[in-house]
Amino acid sequence: MGQKVNPVGLRLGINRGWDSVWYAKKKDFGNYLIEDFKIREYVKKNVVNSGVSKVMIERTSKKCFVTIYTSRPGFVIGKKGSDIEKIKGKLSSLTTNEVILNIKEVKKPETNSYLVAENIAQQLVKRVSYRRAMKRAMQSALRLGAKGIKVAISGRLGGNE
Repeated sequence: MGQKVNPVGLRLGINRGWDSVWYAKKKDFGNYLIEDFKIREYVKKNVVNSGVSKVMIERTSKKCFVTIYTSRPGFVIGKKGSDIEKIKGKLSSLTTNEVILNIKEVKKPETNSYLVAENIAQQLVKRVSYRRAMKRAMQSALRLGAKGIKVAISGRLGGNE
């Protein structure tokens, strides 16, 4: 059997950072971990069609900094910042600390692996040819400066059993 290594764990501290940056005492650790999970789950489910690629959570003793990396920050912010207040209110109810929300733009969404995968998945849901969806994603990633790309999809594709 092959030895499989988690790609995130392999790169941590070398060319990739942690998604949560905080230190906690033993009694607080479990609560913080569950809060982080709930925050990420809420953002992924409720901030839809805005290309959220990553949610970074940093904590100090009394504050919780949540940074949302998105390809379309205008969708997340909403008209005159109305949606941002809703998100902030909900996140503050999920955690015990004061929430400070930051939104950062992903400059090249075609080179972000999570966003490319989401794009291909959405095209498959819309019944686009899987070969065309894959080729288009690969071409746009390479055109915008990616050094390489590997795409693998599986399942019942094209209605074949």
